[in-house]
Amino acid sequence: MTLSTIPVLSLNQPKAEFAQAIGDSFKTFGFAMVKDFPIDRALIDRAWDLSKAFFALPEAEKRSYFIEGISGARGYTPFGTEIAKDAKAHDLKEFWHIGRDLPPGSPLANDSMPPNIWPDRPEGFRELFSELYRQFDATGATILSAIALYLGLPENWFDARIAEGNSVMRLLHYPPLDITEGEAIRAGAHGDINLITLLLGAEEAGLELLWKDGTWLNASPPEGAMVINVGDMLERLTNHVLPSTIHRVRNPSPERARFSRYSMPFFLHLASDVPIETLPQCITPDNPNRYPVPITADEFLQQRLVEIGLKKKG
Repeated sequence: MTLSTIPVLSLNQPKAEFAQAIGDSFKTFGFAMVKDFPIDRALIDRAWDLSKAFFALPEAEKRSYFIEGISGARGYTPFGTEIAKDAKAHDLKEFWHIGRDLPPGSPLANDSMPPNIWPDRPEGFRELFSELYRQFDATGATILSAIALYLGLPENWFDARIAEGNSVMRLLHYPPLDITEGEAIRAGAHGDINLITLLLGAEEAGLELLWKDGTWLNASPPEGAMVINVGDMLERLTNHVLPSTIHRVRNPSPERARFSRYSMPFFLHLASDVPIETLPQCITPDNPNRYPVPITADEFLQQRLVEIGLKKKG
């Protein structure tokens, strides 16, 4: 299997054609590549510059934006904090989280969706990433409308369920590596928690998905495309019809180890109070309901945050 096996789709395709194509790609790989998405290219280029500038700040300054007790939901999370489920070593990364701004008095405001915090520098950070968040959010909703059609649901089925979703944009930095890191890798094998993840391409390669035969496939997107993958919430909602495929960011070759890697995933979530209840059309005699007891999106999230080391067991 090669990268070319995972189709590169265009959002300019006719709606029904795109829905069928991305649904089929998700069903086969848990992943798709999508180009012609409506996110401003100049905004993306500036976002890379500001992300790099932030992570180049002194360690003490970055750590001043680390907030205890919110499981990394907003602001800075230091290097070596997160760990893939069942992994032995923490991931070799640091990151910054930007979330949804809720209206004043929203019942969804809690430790899972606290107010955003913003660094004093680099200049323009808040304005740019607020707008990029908005554009990612809208693009994700478009993708989910196609998935709804693929599943035989009304095109707008997800809209109300994600309108105040706990979606998070993550700015990721994988620093240069000492080749003696041992078992640790940049991001250990894992599935994402959310509905879908939208990932802009990184300059340095490394993203791989676990294929059914146990081999790892290159999943880095070609120039001008983004990777979109199924998360565990969508897998559960569809009774595994759309699988959440295990993926990782492997360590670079020795000659690339001295280079940082940056990426920018957008984790699109349901609203915290939405129940994840198996879709009836995804239950068949050959695929009985794996999840007869629904769980809210926030309950599911909290369980997973403990597993990946961002939240302490209660």
